[in-house]
Amino acid sequence: MQTTLHSSSDTRLNTEVNRRRTFAIISHPDAGKTTLTEKLLLYSGAVDQAGAVRARRNQRSATSDWMAMEQQRGISITSTALQFEYRDCIFNLLDTPGHQDFSEDTYRTLMAVDSAIMVLDSGKGIEPQTKKLFEVCRQRNLPILTFINKLDHFGRDPLELLDEIERVLKIGVSPMNWPIGTGPEFQGVFDLQNQQVLLFERTVRNKFRAPTQVRDLYDPLLAETVGDRPYKQLRDEVELLAGAGASFDREEFLKGELTPVFFGSALNNFGVEPFLNALIDLAPSPRPRQSNVGQIEPTSEMFTGFVFKIQANMDPMHRDSMAFLRVCSGRFEKDMVVNHPRLGRKIRMSRPHRLFARDRDTVEEAFPGDVIGLSNPGMFTIGDTVCSDGGVEYAAIPPFQPEVFAILRNLSIEKYKQFNKGLQQLLEEGVIQVLYATEQGRREPILAAVGQLQFDVVVSRLTAEYNVEARIEPTSFACARWVIGDEGTPANPLYLPSQCLRTRDHDQRLVVLFVSEWEMNYCIEKNPHIQFRTITDAFEMTKPV
Repeated sequence: MQTTLHSSSDTRLNTEVNRRRTFAIISHPDAGKTTLTEKLLLYSGAVDQAGAVRARRNQRSATSDWMAMEQQRGISITSTALQFEYRDCIFNLLDTPGHQDFSEDTYRTLMAVDSAIMVLDSGKGIEPQTKKLFEVCRQRNLPILTFINKLDHFGRDPLELLDEIERVLKIGVSPMNWPIGTGPEFQGVFDLQNQQVLLFERTVRNKFRAPTQVRDLYDPLLAETVGDRPYKQLRDEVELLAGAGASFDREEFLKGELTPVFFGSALNNFGVEPFLNALIDLAPSPRPRQSNVGQIEPTSEMFTGFVFKIQANMDPMHRDSMAFLRVCSGRFEKDMVVNHPRLGRKIRMSRPHRLFARDRDTVEEAFPGDVIGLSNPGMFTIGDTVCSDGGVEYAAIPPFQPEVFAILRNLSIEKYKQFNKGLQQLLEEGVIQVLYATEQGRREPILAAVGQLQFDVVVSRLTAEYNVEARIEPTSFACARWVIGDEGTPANPLYLPSQCLRTRDHDQRLVVLFVSEWEMNYCIEKNPHIQFRTITDAFEMTKPV
């Protein structure tokens, strides 16, 4: 029987829950996700300049992109937790990779948030990776705020963009502001809710807050300030929206059926501050979560949380593994003793940290919505739940089916211990699956991943973090299936085509690699007594009940 663990009468707990906003930012690569992240930090006061954390003025790379490969390539590779305070609210921003090869990390992160920001390039609109990530948010009914970026470039018509969001994503739209001009003429936005014109000024290299003028739409001097053509276009479109635009409905937004839309330029800081203020007013505080014992309210007295990410070597000064834990209910306290249902024993939550990208500070307490880092000497895996009472467990986080396969060669033979340690750590983080052929003398690891870039990450991190040189060699394999249960008997053996390869994963499960889908389907047809499953299906079938 499912129950609901209700709120406590702890006034401070209720207050702290209401202060939290925990959200992720999703986008297609190059839509401006990382830039918007940096500018939210700038306007909150968490950084003095975009790209420079306070007290680190010589640092100019993006705060959220701390990994060496991220800084070299200018892309986000791993999800990052950033906590900051603004207007008496605590924001927990989880920056996610935009590239499809890292979609598994993004999926896990979206399990840990209460809302999401969808960033669109005004010149491109809905792009493939945006659509995929939106569908993940839809599955969880996550409320989504939309920021249409790059209005400082010539792009598509704003009305056309709104229509595309509705048509392609099947979600209602409610514009909250409207751009004044576009491209070089983009000067600000009209706040449709408060009926105010917000004009922005550029700053040196866009690294500081943009000064803002607040004007009335019918100010006789406004046309002179912004230009006759942008002013007339603004008046016409605002009048059109007043008659045909959808009004904002908070209930529809919270159900994931409507998205409020904001226009701006994260690079120039135009429209960032109004958007940050809107996050406070619109984004929900921590929400109830379903568990094996029923729905748990965030204000329940019982502490619960789950691990959604594991990351090693975030700081060269601390060569350790960190488990990212999302607090779901109750109050977390340093050194508290909690139940670890998967291990079936109690553990002490020592050395907890508040995270700001790669930086860490010891934390004494945390509340629902917060993400804390826990030192992980092999105690946690992705999806683990911890709780102060009973055996509460939240839904497990399944792995993604790998689509590319390669052999990893260790070129630093004398450093086989470091090589194995690094490989094991990357496996625990969920970066890749590691397979070993069952019938070969030399056991070179075969990596299985969602995308090719993950192989580059493995080689880069082995070099940077473990001082091990390695090389990736492609294989001809195109797909894999996990064999569940009976692997065949002498009387009824498992038949495999000659080009298939038998391997074992880290749990010693049999995994068959195929060179083509046709070969895989033929093999399945010839072995009706064998269960061939994707890793996601195998995970669901073999996880503890």
